[in-house]
Amino acid sequence: MGPTRTRSRPSQSQGRHHSSRRSPSTSTTGTTTTTGTSSSSNSNKTAASSSSAASRTSLASLRESLPENPHIYDVSEIRAATNNFLAHRLSSSSSKASWRCNLRGKEVVVFQRKFRRRIAKDELRDRLSDICRSHHGSIINLLGASVSGSGGGDHIYLVYEHVNGASLADCLRSSKNPNFTVLSNWASRIQIATDLAHGLDYIHNKTGLKIENLVHNHIKSSAVIVTEPDYNARICHFGTAQLCGETNETTSERDGHGSRFEGYRYDKATGDFERTSVIETAKAVIDGGGDGDTEGRLRRWVDRRLGDSFPVTVVEKLTRLALECVVEDPVNRPEMGRVAGKISQLYLESEKWAANMKRPTDITVSYAPR
Repeated sequence: MGPTRTRSRPSQSQGRHHSSRRSPSTSTTGTTTTTGTSSSSNSNKTAASSSSAASRTSLASLRESLPENPHIYDVSEIRAATNNFLAHRLSSSSSKASWRCNLRGKEVVVFQRKFRRRIAKDELRDRLSDICRSHHGSIINLLGASVSGSGGGDHIYLVYEHVNGASLADCLRSSKNPNFTVLSNWASRIQIATDLAHGLDYIHNKTGLKIENLVHNHIKSSAVIVTEPDYNARICHFGTAQLCGETNETTSERDGHGSRFEGYRYDKATGDFERTSVIETAKAVIDGGGDGDTEGRLRRWVDRRLGDSFPVTVVEKLTRLALECVVEDPVNRPEMGRVAGKISQLYLESEKWAANMKRPTDITVSYAPR
């Protein structure tokens, strides 16, 4: 993986090359020559037909991967799909309720959000049209919204595609078993960091939308889905801030209103997770001590569930980069494209480290008595 974003590597089906078997041209009779020509012609037709079918398949796959035109749902459709909002909620928040349901034949998740400020209907439709046409592998697609008659006009219902997986927050910590995480190796952590960096770079710089100063505005671990079975990361709620009137397009604020100062530490005495400042502890690890033992501090600070198996130099570079991204003045933070490029490089360094960590193959072991 390089500066170009890499997802998990699905196997690519290889088209078969249809080559006709022709007899050796030992005969020079007209019949033999005619037969050979006919065979060659049939072979060409078969190859052309196969190529045409492959092209149609490729086009169909491409068409399926492209974003759809935005759906404008009537609130009655939302009510029917959510059993009049009595279906099981994915979240318990009364102001940010969400439901998984089937809408127009698709598995979707419906999010209820309050308008922070009123947006004219025409402007809202334009924004919805723009955002629904955005498409990136690290972003969960917005399919449409209910923009009229929702809750007396106080709410908007946003409809996103359903993605199999769990939130990054749930993957990292479990109240039932705090010593377990599905993200138990460094490869999964750096993959998620890379996915998120490229997703944010797309949001900030590459959507091509007419919306100025486009930001996510709610980046946090609960707003990221880790997909199954490949453990790729996808960002939720893209477009929510713009459609709910949460952002001011005249300012140049970057992402930073999520729970970025909050981390969790497991307290063995109470059996609970306690909030702690990830930023302050990271600063202490990188800059504190004055003893020159940055590696030792990093090893004591990094999630112990990784089993002390990670490339220390990569972790140090990544931590320094992360601290640059959360400096108090947004103007002094690095541009997201630069961040994505650096994390891609760290991904490659991690792959080299993993390759070097593999068990040597030139060593033989004997269990015979000595």
